[in-house]
Amino acid sequence: MSHSSTPLPPLDALRAFEAAARLGSFSAAANDLHLTHGAISRQVAKLEHWLGERLFDRQARGVALTPQGQRLHQRTSEAFALIADSSDRWIERRGAAIVRLTSIPSVSSLWLMPRLKAFEDGDPSLRIEFVVEHRNIDLEAEGIDLAIRCGRGILPGRMSVRLFEEQCFPIASPALAGALGAGAPERLLDYPLVHDSDASAWRAWFAAQGMDYRPRPQDRRFEDYNLVLDAAAHGLGIALARPPLAGDALRTGRVAAVDSRMVVNPVSYWLDRTPSRLRPSAAELARRIMAEAGVNGADARTFLSA
Repeated sequence: MSHSSTPLPPLDALRAFEAAARLGSFSAAANDLHLTHGAISRQVAKLEHWLGERLFDRQARGVALTPQGQRLHQRTSEAFALIADSSDRWIERRGAAIVRLTSIPSVSSLWLMPRLKAFEDGDPSLRIEFVVEHRNIDLEAEGIDLAIRCGRGILPGRMSVRLFEEQCFPIASPALAGALGAGAPERLLDYPLVHDSDASAWRAWFAAQGMDYRPRPQDRRFEDYNLVLDAAAHGLGIALARPPLAGDALRTGRVAAVDSRMVVNPVSYWLDRTPSRLRPSAAELARRIMAEAGVNGADARTFLSA
C-alpha cells in the first residue's frame, strides 16, 4: 500500500477511532465529536484501509475492538493524553491565571515558598505553578513563563535580570559555633567544610582572607543548599550562609554565624524569560518578584519590554 510521504495515519480518522473505542459505539462518538454517525463510520473505514487491518467488530449494540484495535487504542490514548498535557501548558485556564515558574529546589523552598502568598495576594485569579528543576531547561519547549536560576551571567536566548547577590559568611550549629569562637580564618579548616555542587563561594571567601582553598576529602558536598543548611544545623561541618536563603535558619537559631567576614558569592540569582512577549499574568508576577528582590526600576522595565 502506498502511503503519503509522512508515516502518520490520517489524524482526523485517529480522533474518530479514539472516540469510538473509548465510548464503545459510533453513535456515541458522533455525539461526542459533533459529527454524524456516517462521518465516524467513514473515518474509521479510512483508518482501517490505511492500516490494512480491521479495528472493530460491528455488533448489534455498538462495536467491540479487535486485538489490533485494542493495541491501537492504547497507543492513541497515550498520545492524545500527552498532547493535551503539553497544550495545557500554553493555555490560560479559566478562572485562574496560571504562571509556570521554574527554579532549583533551594530557591523554591527557601525564597519563593515563604513569599508565595504575598506574590498571589491582591489578584485572586493568579496562581503560581512551580516546576522544580536543577537543569537550565528550554523554557519555550517546556511551556515555562519565568525561571529563577543561580548562575554567573545572562544565558543565550533569554531575557535576564539579576535579582540579588549573596554576601556569604561562615555558619555552623550553635554548639559548634560556640566551640569555634572568634579568631583567625585558619581555624575553620580544623572542621569539615560543607558546600553544594559548586565550591566557588568557599574559594572566594578564603581568597578574600589571603588563603587558597581546595576541597578536601573530609569536606562534605551536597547537591542542594537545603541539605547544606541541614548538615550545618546537625553539626556535620561549617557551611556558608547565603542570604537571603539562609535567613530563616539564622533567625530561628538552627545555625549561627562563626565568622563575621563576608564575601560576595561569585554566582548570583537571575530571573529569566524567553524573548517573546510575556502573558499579562506572567508579567505581573515578574514585577512582584523583582520588587521583592529590590531590582531597580530601569532594569525591571527592560526585562518586561518585548
